[in-house]
Amino acid sequence: MTIRKLFAATAGAAAALTARAALTRALTLKLRRDIAKLNAGDYRPLLNAFADDALLVFNDGDHRWAGEHRGREAIERFLQDFTRAGIRGELGDVQLGGPPWALTLMARFDDGATGPGGEQLYRNRVAIVARTRWGKIVRQDDFFEDTDRITRFDRRLTELGVAPVR
Repeated sequence: MTIRKLFAATAGAAAALTARAALTRALTLKLRRDIAKLNAGDYRPLLNAFADDALLVFNDGDHRWAGEHRGREAIERFLQDFTRAGIRGELGDVQLGGPPWALTLMARFDDGATGPGGEQLYRNRVAIVARTRWGKIVRQDDFFEDTDRITRFDRRLTELGVAPVR
């Protein structure tokens, strides 16, 4: 291999790595902004990240968020329930894989909610796996550290008079 070819190959590899790092950073910043708005009660920026036919899969159980939420209308109801419950979250590590037109995103998301008196009603750790198509989420699966916490939280919300959106 000539020096010129070696230099071109090295420059190409460096450009690809730089582009991947820039993409990861840009997506992480967008997600952090969307989550800050979600925490403030505005779910619309996050909803806009989903494709029209997207699927959000949440763990099964006896709670308002259980099951599969197919399509933007169902995902919007899910997010309305999320904000109505007063859940706040924080994005942790974000990892990306795949080509830009079909990314897989994995992220840590810690969430919780406090009651009217400031008491902690809910806290959990979540691993999120999202698959995208041309920049829109087409499937998101949420995996929880403790799924029983969600059921107990939902019961507490009912006791407090916070009804589901559905």
